[in-house]
Amino acid sequence: MAERLPIVVAGGGPGGMSVAVALALQDIPIIVVEREPDFPIDLRAGSFHPPTVEMFDRLGVGDQMRANGIRVPVWQIRERRGGVIAEFRLEMLAGDTPYPFRLHIEQHKLSRFLGQRIKDFPHADLRFSTEFVSYEQYDDRVRGEIEGPEGRETIEASYLIGADGGRSTVRKQMGVAFEGFTWPERYLVASTTYDLATHGFAMNAYIADPVEWAAVFKVPHDGPPGLWRVVFPIQPEVSDEQALDLPFVRDKLGGFLAELADVDIPYHSIYRVHQRVAETFRDGRVLLMGDAAHANNPLGGMGLNSAVHDAMNLAGKLDSIWHRKGDADVLLERYVRQRRGVTIEFVQAMSIRNKRLLEEQDPEVRRQRLEELRQTAADSDAAYKHLLNTSMIASVRRAEAIE
Repeated sequence: MAERLPIVVAGGGPGGMSVAVALALQDIPIIVVEREPDFPIDLRAGSFHPPTVEMFDRLGVGDQMRANGIRVPVWQIRERRGGVIAEFRLEMLAGDTPYPFRLHIEQHKLSRFLGQRIKDFPHADLRFSTEFVSYEQYDDRVRGEIEGPEGRETIEASYLIGADGGRSTVRKQMGVAFEGFTWPERYLVASTTYDLATHGFAMNAYIADPVEWAAVFKVPHDGPPGLWRVVFPIQPEVSDEQALDLPFVRDKLGGFLAELADVDIPYHSIYRVHQRVAETFRDGRVLLMGDAAHANNPLGGMGLNSAVHDAMNLAGKLDSIWHRKGDADVLLERYVRQRRGVTIEFVQAMSIRNKRLLEEQDPEVRRQRLEELRQTAADSDAAYKHLLNTSMIASVRRAEAIE
């Protein structure tokens, strides 16, 4: 029977590994193909919201993630020259989640923990140095071409999941438009061991400024004391080479805080930022999730979390289909409505709004928006509602309510 063929996952990042483990837990045979020789080390994202931390328990890696991560109970909105505007304390969500905090841990560590977990399942096959090349779809199966150390191979699958990133081969093969835009600025990320908490910074803070906004967050790195990452926008006229030159990076850090002008910088990188959503997440037996399905700027930490939310939602639908508990078309179209719907309604809208808040240049508009945030934080009911949205609890609930 076609439904007994394995499910193939293209991409071994956090989203791909999450859906693979979630399916393997339901006794569904899985093949994961990852083009890199090991799990890619991506230093862009590493902030997980409460509902995602709950999902780690369902995947069997919750204890590892919490033991190796940093719990962030409060986050700030600040002005670069005016100090703290508002603080939001996640303890207000204690009635909604067992984990009322943000968990900071580099995303490649999640992939590695899930990679260890998947070894527990004899029906799961993880293949590194293997690139997904192309596919053909039939009524009852998908036939794919992969290329690995032993050359090119044809594999057959009951379903194909494209979790292969923003340049997704699967999405391009589907012929699906990646609708949206690319921001003109790139983001420069610089890391330091200097303790920004001594200057009043929470371990997650967003700093508004009409000339150069910034964002800071602390990650565990190799253990105490961890690293503080500072993110800056880089304008189009500055080349990548110039932006990555250490004197340029030090100038950025020193302009942000004088004490950072001469600190050690273990890591720094630059990357482009997109706001895009695939026109659909499904074509028959081929499905998209994570960065292959949507991309957004990282202010608010929603992209990586959305990939895990996609994974758990899709795995639940495929579990029902595999075990003949529901109609495939009905369930998979619901997946598209639910996950694409909240991506547009919550993730895209909020991440764009977050960026525009930080970079607003009109002094009166900026003053008004920051004052609104100050008042929101000071009002317990308003702060609670704001936290439901920013923690992504509201988006997960909204997705579940979509039929």
